[in-house]
Amino acid sequence: MSPVFPMLTVLTMFYYICLRRRARTATRGEMMNSHRTIESNSRTSPLNAEVVQYAKEVVDFSSHYGSENSMSYTMRNLAGVPNVFPSSGDFTQTAVFRTYGTWWDQCPSASLPFKRTPPNFQSQDYVELTFEQQVYPTAVHVLETYHPGAVIRILACSANPYSPNPPTEVRWEILWSERPTKLNASQARQFKPCIKQINFPTNLIRLEVNSSLLDYYTELDAVVLHGVKDKPVLSLKTSLIDMNDIDDDAYEEKDGCGMDNLNKKFSSAVLREGPNNGYFDKLPYELIQLILNHLTLPDLCRLAQTCKLLSQHCCDPLQYIHLNLQPYWAKLDDTSLEFLQSRCTLVQWLNLSWTGNRGFISVAGFSRFLKVCGSELVRLELSCSHFLNETCLEVISEMCPNLQALNLSSCDKLPPQAFNHIAKLCSLKRLVLYRTKVEQTALLSILNFCSELQHLSLGSCVMIEDYDVIASMIGAKCKKLRTLDLWRSNRSVCDTDIEELACNCTRLQQLDILGTRMVSPASLRKLLESCKDLSLLDVSFCSQIDNRAVLELNASFPKVFIKKSFTQ
Repeated sequence: MSPVFPMLTVLTMFYYICLRRRARTATRGEMMNSHRTIESNSRTSPLNAEVVQYAKEVVDFSSHYGSENSMSYTMRNLAGVPNVFPSSGDFTQTAVFRTYGTWWDQCPSASLPFKRTPPNFQSQDYVELTFEQQVYPTAVHVLETYHPGAVIRILACSANPYSPNPPTEVRWEILWSERPTKLNASQARQFKPCIKQINFPTNLIRLEVNSSLLDYYTELDAVVLHGVKDKPVLSLKTSLIDMNDIDDDAYEEKDGCGMDNLNKKFSSAVLREGPNNGYFDKLPYELIQLILNHLTLPDLCRLAQTCKLLSQHCCDPLQYIHLNLQPYWAKLDDTSLEFLQSRCTLVQWLNLSWTGNRGFISVAGFSRFLKVCGSELVRLELSCSHFLNETCLEVISEMCPNLQALNLSSCDKLPPQAFNHIAKLCSLKRLVLYRTKVEQTALLSILNFCSELQHLSLGSCVMIEDYDVIASMIGAKCKKLRTLDLWRSNRSVCDTDIEELACNCTRLQQLDILGTRMVSPASLRKLLESCKDLSLLDVSFCSQIDNRAVLELNASFPKVFIKKSFTQ
């Protein structure tokens, strides 16, 4: 036998083993939720041609700079082909979120942050876009025209908004995520992150942004979804994945989207009783509680399964005084609330913002939770919670007698009559109704009975017609008012309203009248003379307040930050 033959056999077997290992590694990498790049020289076959499509419609968003009755600077500009790109600069045809930088969190109207917020959840705003065809995504391109870098997460949903039949299961999957980073350039760019492959087709994409590191407003022009109709199969030419490159952050990011197996963790009855706990049980009960108070909610769930001692501590209602469920919006449902119910009997701060949409939380499930856990509630955050209806607000008014802060920001699907129930919450000190359909009659009732109000947000409330009556009621009943947001009230607010506030609300620290057209510098001077504590005044796009008027007011009242136009 030739000596070459065994050598060829060995080489053939080695080559076969390499192919098998490469295939197994590729399959494992496809299933893992990580940020690693999977490169393929032949991802799709010629028969599975790539589909490229722009967003058809904007179906949901948390905020925008523009007016509800306009197209300038609104999220609706993200639908369709680009209006501006590749040009750079400030254009009204783009989509702009309401805030940027850190000044928003430092102003008098800012709320205190929630504890136990996972470090990998840093989203501040979001927008959801639908596309014509469902595809398996191969790329998502975001056309940014001014101060890019705000997008930190891109997600895909399994539900088809255009399907006549409701889905049996709705899944959200993170395609790409990254912590906020600061870019030095302010010019336009086509942002093309490397996304993860998912095992379902989608035509619903969600962008989440964080603008805290930006020096100016970010402006987005369009979103392009690339994908294929048939599920792509990775070829054997896929490059090897370094298993040593996979760290814990990849798995933390998976938990950041939702509470995977949270219900199982809470309901687990199998607890181990270890023979030796290192005298941990000798520590004072209060000290153990203090230590566990630094854990995130999923970690608390995992720790509850280790032993009976820690299960007792992890299920103690004192661990849930402040409960932030917003980071887990993608998976929180009625079952989650049911398992949390017995542990949240003492909850005082509850954040359900962004949760419950597309059937995840029902009115009945929310009502059951509040009937058990609402008696001690002091603060309730429900921003963009579109499962809310009139029944929910009625339950809040009945079950939460001690409520002092209520945030209904961007709950634009609530019917106007639902807001009448808020008037029963006489202890309210903070009320956020930004982008809601609250009407004048309901608002007057709220102002009449909620005389303890200190922070009131009525930005973009397009159903309010006569601000003269509103200002009179505020002046008569809400003398403790410290911050007032009349963002985008347009022609409704006038000099009479400002003078009413100057006479009766002398504790004002912040006033936002962006977009008003009938307020003069003279009335603002009276306001600044009466309200000695006023530190922030937003007069952007107030047609009668020009740069000269701002300079004169700044010279007379140097301690007041007067925000004008698009500058900070």
